Amino acid sequence: MIEQLLEKVRREKPLIHHITNQVTINDCANATLCIGALPVMTHAVDEVEEMAAASGALVLNIGTPTPDQIDAMVAAGKKANQLNIPVILDPVGLGATKLRNDTVKMILDNVHISVIKGNAGEISILAGRGGTVKGVESIGRYDNIETSCHDIAKAYGCTVVVTGAADIIADSNRTLMVKNGDAMMGRVVGTGCMAASMLGCFAAVESDHVQSSAAAMACFGIAGQLAAKRNDIKGPGTFKAALMDELYNLDTASIEQYLNIEEVVTI
Repeated sequence: MIEQLLEKVRREKPLIHHITNQVTINDCANATLCIGALPVMTHAVDEVEEMAAASGALVLNIGTPTPDQIDAMVAAGKKANQLNIPVILDPVGLGATKLRNDTVKMILDNVHISVIKGNAGEISILAGRGGTVKGVESIGRYDNIETSCHDIAKAYGCTVVVTGAADIIADSNRTLMVKNGDAMMGRVVGTGCMAASMLGCFAAVESDHVQSSAAAMACFGIAGQLAAKRNDIKGPGTFKAALMDELYNLDTASIEQYLNIEEVVTI
């Protein structure tokens, strides 16, 4: 299934509209292109509805929020909803400031989100269980994170993805754990944002967003593992370049060799 979805992304080349973090916008564009989709990174209010309408998925990332950008996110999201285009939300830094909290609430009040992706702190805060986010990083341990995922999925009718050493993917009924990736991915600014881009790429070609999200996180994680194994890696800088190469070169043989997904049974 994972291999078929990757091939479908590369065959269909969906346009992925990003209204995203200005710190990582170039990385997200390159990751999208390397996996086989087409990126567009526009946030002008005057054109986002048209661009969303032409896209296979919309990725909203609040990493560097401004009033105009927030208005653009809501406008684009509403248009995507009208046309049944999946919307991915990355609530970066939720809990760190009032602006971020208000922005996430505004988006969720006005736009139906298909996939919400965050770190453990962000997801726990969104579920109402509290948490600590320092800047945009999750701090602390979250033992009830799967319950938080299910609560959010039920409340918003969406799929929830929690990134970490193992990525958790859940809707109101199912939970999957993707155990691909490498610790070096956490040493590069932007891998979380790139993960949201991957989620958009795969959601554009598969309507079951638990399956599409599992494929996205597995492919991204396997590319990270392959990049980390290379002899030319000297640190985060060379790793990031290698990660792009491995996304571009990812094939069925590598997926079959490294894929590590488990279904979590909820009692």
